[in-house]
Amino acid sequence: MSSQDIPEENLPAEQGAAHGAVGVADEEHPFADPGLPPHEHRIQDVDERAAKRSERTVALMFTVSMLATIGFIASFVAIDVDTSVYIWPLGHISALNFALGVTLGIALFTIGAGAVHWARTLMSDVEVADERHAIEASPEVREKVFADFKQGAKESAIGRRKLIRTTMFGALTLVPLSGVVLLRDLGPLPEEKLRHTLWSKGKLLVNMNTNEPLRPSDVAVGSLTFAKPEGLEEHDHGFQNEIAKAALMIVRIQPENIKDKRELEWSHEGIVAYSKICTHVGCPISLYEQQTHHVLCPCHQSTFDLSDGARVIFGPAGHALPQLRIGVNDEGYLEALGDFEEPVGPAFWERG
Repeated sequence: MSSQDIPEENLPAEQGAAHGAVGVADEEHPFADPGLPPHEHRIQDVDERAAKRSERTVALMFTVSMLATIGFIASFVAIDVDTSVYIWPLGHISALNFALGVTLGIALFTIGAGAVHWARTLMSDVEVADERHAIEASPEVREKVFADFKQGAKESAIGRRKLIRTTMFGALTLVPLSGVVLLRDLGPLPEEKLRHTLWSKGKLLVNMNTNEPLRPSDVAVGSLTFAKPEGLEEHDHGFQNEIAKAALMIVRIQPENIKDKRELEWSHEGIVAYSKICTHVGCPISLYEQQTHHVLCPCHQSTFDLSDGARVIFGPAGHALPQLRIGVNDEGYLEALGDFEEPVGPAFWERG
């Protein structure tokens, strides 16, 4: 049905008015304003059943968006981060990332698609010509803007199309929850996870390089040895997370050179064990100066004195490195006498 076949009385009130005669350029007026072409009405403008179908389509898209947002949150909670899925031709990918990407994509796409379909089929599409005005907003202009806004709100039919309005508000309310849920992925919730490591009473100190348990004789004066708890292997699930908390620096210092007496009590024959993780931002410490017993974090140059309780003597680190109490078991191997008494790494716990 063309616009010429639609009786004027069947058109919506706001679209029934003609645009006026189209100006025709001639020899006397070659630059005459031709005006706007005749408006072609959509089927939804004259057939309420078609308008209802479009309304249901838009509402369906907003509903799908709500369901996709719920699916996003459910996927985040239910799917383990290490679960993988095979998808051709991508191969094996993270099931969690795939689920989050698909659900969030559908949620955002259907909101946009619903809004576009609403605008193209139900909102007024009558072309309006207007004169350019001065930049400053006169009272008349402001009044016209408010009037145009009210007219636009009326023509959008948001007040009359309650199904669209309800589902749109639902979709727009739920979609931001995706961002809120993503905040959960900024890092693990502290709870007790960051306050404990794999060290416990009786755990042997294992050399990271040789993967063999350490004896006191294996630690020479002035040397720096890195150790991990027994039973922790690189192929284990969560190895990186656990070693980041449990990694040790083993140094042997002459007992008379140890200034902190508690440090002396927690060591064995001058062998002291400190966390390898810097208390500034968690970088691994790897530089040791034998004469001064200082260790240096290569990231931001925080310096700790291992002969004085690993206190900070330079740099941005907030507190000393945690010390692990160690001893020797009946077989002559170095062992832990418990876990660290304070969390390792950056000083989140100092903030209360």
